[in-house]
Amino acid sequence: METQRIFFEKSDWVPNNQTLPVIVYRGIFICEDGCEEFARLFASHGWEGIWRDGVFDYQHYHAGAHEVLGVGKGTAKLLIGGPTGKVFELHPGDCLALPAGTGHQNREASSDFQVVGAYPPGQHADVQTSAPTAELLRKIASVALPETDPVQGASGPLFEAWQLGDDEGR
Repeated sequence: METQRIFFEKSDWVPNNQTLPVIVYRGIFICEDGCEEFARLFASHGWEGIWRDGVFDYQHYHAGAHEVLGVGKGTAKLLIGGPTGKVFELHPGDCLALPAGTGHQNREASSDFQVVGAYPPGQHADVQTSAPTAELLRKIASVALPETDPVQGASGPLFEAWQLGDDEGR
């Protein structure tokens, strides 16, 4: 499995996360429909609020939750990091871990595109579509770190970069 860590600076009105990188996992599963596999994997590592759907076609972020998105089927081009961020081409088996505040938007997707999303325990998506207030920026900075990597559990790239403070990719 290939992984990548990417930091995003503020992008127009999207704050992104100034201390935690986005984690990109490639090829976790090799199958046409990995929705059930992602749901089981995230649940096995304690991530909650598991859902299946697409990704909104407008730029948004979550101030009160970190989010993981596993591509179960189909393909998509997601703009991550706000309006001036980076487009990622995603395929079944790919996964993104987005720290609170990170902008994301579906720019293009196949008709069968479906992701499985989840959040650390006690966190819930709060869709934000405008510049953050000072209060929202404080909320983003104070979102609790997950105790596990959604893909690898007690170890793995998210755990290393977020819990241990690895600055790789900055």
